[in-house]
Amino acid sequence: MSDNATQTGEGYVDYFAILGLDEKAKPGDVRKAYRRKMKELVAEIGQAELNEEKRSHYLLEMAKLNAALYILRDTKLRDQYWKERQELIELEEAWRRAAEEGSAEADQLRRTFDTQIRAFLARYMEELMLDAGRDKECVEASNWDAAHERHASKLLRYFRQSQHQQILERLPYFDFTPIEFDWDERRKTAAALAAGEE
Repeated sequence: MSDNATQTGEGYVDYFAILGLDEKAKPGDVRKAYRRKMKELVAEIGQAELNEEKRSHYLLEMAKLNAALYILRDTKLRDQYWKERQELIELEEAWRRAAEEGSAEADQLRRTFDTQIRAFLARYMEELMLDAGRDKECVEASNWDAAHERHASKLLRYFRQSQHQQILERLPYFDFTPIEFDWDERRKTAAALAAGEE
C-alpha cells in the first residue's frame, strides 16, 4: 500500500466528500448538498427492487448522509472531526516512517495510533451516525425511524470494523514468520498416542 492511500485518507470517512463538498463549505452549503443527495437517494430507493443486500447498502448510504449533515453543519463538531481526522492521517504517516527507519519510537507511535483510531472510528463511524438518525432535520429528510436504527446498529458496527480492517491492512506491523509444521512427525506422534504409547 502506498503513502497515497494515507494522503487521500482511505479508510477515514470523509463526510465532505460524501456530500461532494470541500472542507471550506459553509453550513448552508452542507444543508443544500445534503437535501439534494438525500432526495436523489430516496428516489433511487423508491425505484429499486430491494433485497437484503440492497436494503443494507441503502441504509448505510442514508446513515452516511445523515452523519455528514449532523457533523458538518455544526462548526465546532466539524472542526473537531476534521482536526482529529488529519491528526490520525499524520500519525499513521509518522508511524510508517519510523517503522521504515527502524526508529525506537515506532512502537510508541503504533500504540498511540491504535488507541486513537479505535476512538475515532467508534465516534465518527458509529456513535454520531446513530445520533444523526435521531436528529429532527435528518429524520424529516430521510424518514429515518426506530426500525432503521435497529437495523443500522449492526450494520454500522460492521462498517466501522471494515474501515478499521482497511486501514490495518496497510499498516507497518511487524512481519511474522509463518509457523512450519513437520507433518510426518505429527502423524507419528498422533499414531503413537492412539496406540497408547508415550
